[in-house]
Amino acid sequence: MTTPPISRQSRLHGLYVITPQDAGDTLLEQAAAALTGGARILQYRDKSRDHDRRLAQAQALCRLCRDHQALFIVNDDAALAARVEADGVHIGSDDGDIATARALVGPERIIGVSCYNRLELARRAEAAGADYVAFGALFPSGTKPGAVHAPLSLIREARQSLAVPITAIGGITQDNADRVIQAGAHMLAVIQGVFSAPDIRAAAADLSARF
Repeated sequence: MTTPPISRQSRLHGLYVITPQDAGDTLLEQAAAALTGGARILQYRDKSRDHDRRLAQAQALCRLCRDHQALFIVNDDAALAARVEADGVHIGSDDGDIATARALVGPERIIGVSCYNRLELARRAEAAGADYVAFGALFPSGTKPGAVHAPLSLIREARQSLAVPITAIGGITQDNADRVIQAGAHMLAVIQGVFSAPDIRAAAADLSARF
């Protein structure tokens, strides 16, 4: 009997890296180092309006993730996620609703939703078909210094009341990662804690080993 393929949703666990906006020409090199270190999910986040560059980078990152058997998620742009055949899309409060994203990416791809510090928003996202939810910022974040604060107690409460996997984001480092996992997070979403490290691969390997 042939073993069925592992679903994308069942792979939502472990280190979830988000590409830095300022990576420039080293984006692929940095992403490869994080994936080699053990990141299981990579999100492409680029807020620029350079559509040609974003398409080319997304295609290259998608291939890279396939090579490393990691999930590839596109931030905010469901149309781009569908075009490059990414594994999914991540949307926030200003990026349209889940139904619109689902119509673009199809039934099999992952949709993740930012829920900030609001458990009720996560419950509504789950009911609307989200495949995972994200809470944060848990700690002060250099990427989003003005982000709302989500306490670790919210992760514990969400773990008890939600069926979908939970991502924690915001200021997660080697110093606080264990506390976040112990609170119940299935995934640690990290930007600076990996990509600002002197050794990206080693930083990713350290955080991945916490799982």
